[in-house]
Amino acid sequence: MATVQIDKLLETVVKEKVSDLHITTGQPPVVRSGGHLVRLETKVLEPEDTVALMKSITPERNQQELQEQGGTDFGFAFGDKARFRVAVFKQRGHISIVLRRIPNEFLTFEQLGLPPVVEQLIQRPRGLFLVTGPTGSGKTTSLASMINWMNQNLDHHIITLEDPIEYYHHHIKSTINQREIGVDVPDFPEALRRALRMDPDVILVGEMRDLDTISAAITAAETGHVVFGTLHTTGAQGTVDRIIDVFPTSQQAQIRTQLSTAIIGILSQALMPRKPKGLVAAYEMLVVTPAISNLIREGKTFRINSAIQTGKKYGMRLLDDSLFNLWKEGLCDETDCINRSNQPGELITRIKRAKLGTEAEEPEEEEEWEEDDEWEEDDE
Repeated sequence: MATVQIDKLLETVVKEKVSDLHITTGQPPVVRSGGHLVRLETKVLEPEDTVALMKSITPERNQQELQEQGGTDFGFAFGDKARFRVAVFKQRGHISIVLRRIPNEFLTFEQLGLPPVVEQLIQRPRGLFLVTGPTGSGKTTSLASMINWMNQNLDHHIITLEDPIEYYHHHIKSTINQREIGVDVPDFPEALRRALRMDPDVILVGEMRDLDTISAAITAAETGHVVFGTLHTTGAQGTVDRIIDVFPTSQQAQIRTQLSTAIIGILSQALMPRKPKGLVAAYEMLVVTPAISNLIREGKTFRINSAIQTGKKYGMRLLDDSLFNLWKEGLCDETDCINRSNQPGELITRIKRAKLGTEAEEPEEEEEWEEDDEWEEDDE
């Protein structure tokens, strides 16, 4: 009975194109649609329902981890319709499950509205490219799209280190080996060390969450590989600071120097509710130029934002510019844009000015918006 139920629920998720399914005791299943949580009109789940649903999809190894650790994560394929990233955990002694849908088709850079400069950056022979943003901001989807672009256009050996594997890639022009942490290799630092002996051109590190992983990723980028990594940070400036802060004070000067030569770009993203429905991404893009490399080396990261502002000709943009555009084009609600902004006060003033028609007094800015306009067409 539980399998029928889970199939029905997953069928709904795929059909309605919602992003997440929440299963917890004491209420009906809930889906996240366009950023909002909506209860499904089915029965309230009893403790035995959630246990049966959990058992119908959770591998033996993960059921054991759930007993020992109180939680487990894994990837799960629903036939060929979709894949899910699943988190099972205990709360108040009962079982809860959250399933995130991973679309089974890759989106193009245009569909995602990615800044055009991304295509140039990922063709560099080496360097660290970071995709950052809070959980659920579409980092995995953007990275999968980049790996897919490389797979179709370049003859590379690509190794992905993921926890769990989300998008499945097939070998097209590139050879792609996907290693799952906990299944194929014990942890990220070990996986990275091993990857360097596998003649890789590109290494994707699912999560750079500790000193060992970050350190190994920087080294790999310096030694002639393209390394993609993700961090749960907001904004390019915050990302650079966060990486440096992970290291002990005595090593920070050396890491600043290493990072200034290793890093090639940071894409920071936020997923926004789109009017009338769906989602659209806002992006911040930092392209590491010699000037920005100097700021990182000299510990002047507080000047990165103004460098992005003046670096539009290199394809850079601030998150707040992206949010302003989304509001201006009528794609997103004013309140949502202000809530996601890094400088809410400034954005409020700017929106007010635009409403009063005084934006026109700034001709250079106005021109720059126009060339940015075509970037926001995401339907992720």
